[in-house]
Amino acid sequence: MSDKEKEGKVLKMFDGSLPVEEDLFDTSHVNHYAWSLAVFMVGLAIWLAIALVNAENQRHALMTKKCADPVFKGDVDMRCMQVVRSRDHWWEHLWYGMTHLGPADQ
Repeated sequence: MSDKEKEGKVLKMFDGSLPVEEDLFDTSHVNHYAWSLAVFMVGLAIWLAIALVNAENQRHALMTKKCADPVFKGDVDMRCMQVVRSRDHWWEHLWYGMTHLGPADQ
């Protein structure tokens, strides 16, 4: 028996233990889609929270008349509305906006 025949028998014997090269680099995108969706939803929640804080800050400034125009009585100073801090902390705006879903009783 030649060396080629012996080598062929050994390779044939271990042929089943070799990985299938077609399936070697297959990947599943299901997990990628789930994580992408989770990251997107967290980003959306953060963006909505920032928008709520800004809206509640301006609403509270209007309600407490912190940005009344000194020249035109009864008008609103729009520059003041952009930079006003109507409460001490941002989380107070978020808490009020999340807990008071309807119009406030006058």
